[in-house]
This record gives sequence, C-alpha cells and structure tokens, in this order.
Amino acid sequence: MFKREVQSLDDVLQKLLRQEGLETPLMQKRLIDAWGEVAGSVVEKYTGDKFIKNQTLFVKILNPALRADLSMMKQRLVDKLNAKVGSRQIIDIRFY
Repeated sequence: MFKREVQSLDDVLQKLLRQEGLETPLMQKRLIDAWGEVAGSVVEKYTGDKFIKNQTLFVKILNPALRADLSMMKQRLVDKLNAKVGSRQIIDIRFY
C-alpha cells in the first residue's frame, strides 16, 4: 500500500494560486465585486469605474454630495471590504 499525503482541494488551489502569483489579483477582483454589497445598492447606482492601484481603491462617484459623505466613511468602508475578502488588500479609498 502507498501512503499518500491527502490534502483538501481548497489547500491545493490556494497553494497553486500562490505559486503562480494569482492570489492577489483574485482577491482584488473579489474586493471590487464586493463594493456594491458593502456600500449598498444606492451607492452602487452612483458608482462609475473602480480599480485598485498600490493598495488604494479608486472609486468614481457620480454624485458630489454622496462623494463627500463617503469620504467621511472611508476607514469603515476599508475595514468592511477587507473583512469581506478575508485579507488586507487595500489600505485607503480615493473617491473621484
């Protein structure tokens, strides 16, 4: 009989993603997709482009009043988005 090291599929996929350098882009994509759920459907309606650069999430907000309100909630949004993804992917949000 062979003695094999049994690993779960989740562990194998995580190891493969980490080796290929795809873990961070996947987490960033999940974070961007979670924006509507974390910020809310009303905010999502007034949201334009979203992208991450140098651990900063850039979000285009189409309503200036909403942009001002969200800028006061920055740290709370950062914490909620990172918690949703399960790792610290962003450290700041910039609204433009």
